[in-house]
Amino acid sequence: MTNLKKIGLTALAASLVATSAFAGALSVSGGAKITHTTKGGNEDGDTGTASSNSQGSPFGIQKSMSFTGSGELDNGHSVSLSHVMAADGGFSSTILTYDMGDAGSLVYHDTSAALGIKKIDDLMPTADEEIWNGVGGSPVGRVSGGGTGFNYTNTSMDGVRVDVGYSPKSNGGESDDGSTSGAGGLKSATTMAVQFTGIEGANIFAGTGTIGASGGLETDVDTYGVKYTMGPITVGAQRSETDKTAASSDLTKDAYGIAFAVNDSLSISYGASETEKDGSTVDQELSGISIGYSMGGISIKAHANEGENVANTANNERAHTEIAVSFAF
Repeated sequence: MTNLKKIGLTALAASLVATSAFAGALSVSGGAKITHTTKGGNEDGDTGTASSNSQGSPFGIQKSMSFTGSGELDNGHSVSLSHVMAADGGFSSTILTYDMGDAGSLVYHDTSAALGIKKIDDLMPTADEEIWNGVGGSPVGRVSGGGTGFNYTNTSMDGVRVDVGYSPKSNGGESDDGSTSGAGGLKSATTMAVQFTGIEGANIFAGTGTIGASGGLETDVDTYGVKYTMGPITVGAQRSETDKTAASSDLTKDAYGIAFAVNDSLSISYGASETEKDGSTVDQELSGISIGYSMGGISIKAHANEGENVANTANNERAHTEIAVSFAF
C-alpha cells in the first residue's frame, strides 16, 4: 500500500469521543491498482457463471483505504488500530492490536478476519492469488476459524509461531461500540494453528479446532502440510478435513502448488486441489496458474483459475482470469 496523505485526526477524535481522555492521529494509505477481469463457465451446458459477454466492463480500480495509527504505553506495550473502507464510505474491517512484546500479541478483528486455523487455510506457493480466488459458486474444502473475534499470536520460541483464535457468536458483520451482532449469531469457533520454520527453507504447519452451529451441532476442522523452498523453486502440499455432525457432509481436500522465481522480478506458479465430499459422486477440482512481474514502481500480476464440479455439484464449472497493474509512488 502506498502512503497517500497524512491526516492528523487528534482534534476530530477528541470531538467524537467526548468521554475519552485519549486521542490519536491516524494516517491514510491506499493503492493505485487497475484490473481486467473475465469470468466464465457455462459453456456446453455447464451450470457455472455466465459468459464474459454478459459481465459488462471488465475493468476495475482499487477503491479501499486504510486508516492506521499506533502508540506505545507506559509499560512498553503498544496498541495499533486499522480501519479499512471503500472510497464511497463502505465499511470493510477494523483491527485493534495489543502488542505485549515477547508475551505475544492479541488482536480483535471485526469482519473478514483470519483467526486461528484460518491463518493457514491455504499456504500453497503462488505468484499472485490462490487457485480459488474469483471462482464463484462457493468452492468448498478450506477450513475456517470464524470471521469476527480474537486472535492471539506468539512467536517467542525460535522458529515457532502459534495462533489461537476465538470467534464468538456473530453474524459475521461489524458491531459498533455499545452494540451486539444481532440476529444470526448462531455459532462460535475456537481454533489454533502452529507453524515451524526452524528448518532452513521449510514451513511445517498444522491446525485444529471446533466450530459450533445452531441446534447444538459442531464441526471439527483440521489441516496440515508443508512448504519447502530450495533455490528458486518452492513446493507445497496440504490436506484439510472438515468433519460435520450432519450426515454425508464431511469434506477432505488435498492441495498442491509449485512456484518458480525466474529472477528477482519474475515469478510463475501452478496449483491444484481436489475435494471429496461424503455421499457425493463427483469431486471438486480447482486449478490455477499465476505470474508476477515487477519493474521499478510498476507491478504486473495475473492469474487464471478454473473449477470443475464446484461445491461437489456435477457440471458446475467456473473460470476466472484477472490481470492487475499496480503503481508505487
